[in-house]
Order: sequence, then structure tokens, then C-alpha cells
Amino acid sequence: MGRLSLGSTAAMFTKTKHAEFVMTLRQIQDDWVETALRSPTLIYDDSHDPELQHFLAPIADFDFRVLRVIAKRATIPPLVITAFFDRTLKGKL
Repeated sequence: MGRLSLGSTAAMFTKTKHAEFVMTLRQIQDDWVETALRSPTLIYDDSHDPELQHFLAPIADFDFRVLRVIAKRATIPPLVITAFFDRTLKGKL
């Protein structure tokens, strides 16, 4: 378990079609996802899929709600599977 190393390349992450859809639906900005991947407050392994990690970060531009980004750990750049604001964690990170 550890932080993903994101270089200074143009593609900081890629998204599945599902991630693209839900990010648009939920109005989640790419830079917020990048913040969660670059500077997460908490990272942990997925309990069902060992290839996935959860990156959590409060987003200042969105009332410090906690963004949860689930990404595949072994891909470079990281492959974002989904992203959502975790209502159970607001004010806890």
C-alpha cells in the first residue's frame, strides 16, 4: 500500500467508460480526481479486488466533502474505475 507516483506527463490518469459516465453525472472534475490520487488523506486496498486501491481526499472546492477514487494500482497512468463523494466520511478526514 502506498501513494501512486504520478509524473508530470499530460495524462495523469485514464478512466473507464463507467468512471467517465459517473464523473459527468456527479459533476466530479478531473482535477479533483487528480488531487485524490496525488495527495490522498487515506489510501487502502479494496476488500474484494487486490488490484484496486481506494484514494480518499477532502475537496476544498466542494465544501470539503470526501472524494473516493477507486483505481487500478498496477497501471501507469492509473486507471480510475469509479469516483464518488462518500457521504459517510464528510468531516471525518
